[in-house]
Amino acid sequence: LNSLFLAVIILAVLFLGFERGDYGAREIAVVGALAAVGAAGRVLFAAVPGIQPATFIAVLAGYIFGAEPGFMVGALIALLSNIFLGQGPWTPWQMLAWGLAGASGGVLAAAMKGKVKMVPIAILCAAWGFLFGWMMNFWFWLSFVYPLTLKSYLAANLTSFWFDFFHAAGNLVFVVL
Repeated sequence: LNSLFLAVIILAVLFLGFERGDYGAREIAVVGALAAVGAAGRVLFAAVPGIQPATFIAVLAGYIFGAEPGFMVGALIALLSNIFLGQGPWTPWQMLAWGLAGASGGVLAAAMKGKVKMVPIAILCAAWGFLFGWMMNFWFWLSFVYPLTLKSYLAANLTSFWFDFFHAAGNLVFVVL
């Protein structure tokens, strides 16, 4: 319950920050459209373990439009796709993880000074295949594992290695395509 509360508080602060931003109807429409495309892609690829375009779309949205819109796209992808795939206490953590993936795209774009370079984007997307899994494992570990030790956290990460690996590999394929 505490981990759910923590994720919801963080999301509320970040959503309010976007709400107070200087975004017009066009920017909000683009965020909504990209979130819908990402959610549809996630639902479409749901039968293939680990492969999902959601992470790639969130990172790319952040790279093109900035960290805040990227965060919103990623967070909304999780919320919208879980309407079809199932909402639960994991949803805020998925929203937070994909939102951070989108925001990291904005940070990368700032570091690249707006130049589009495929290799750094590919590396970031592949890294988020694992980072997303580790964040979701952290939620699982906090919520369901006892005792909370480094050994039990590492075991949780080890059990999801192949899902995370395919998530990272799928992200690379989406970048190349």
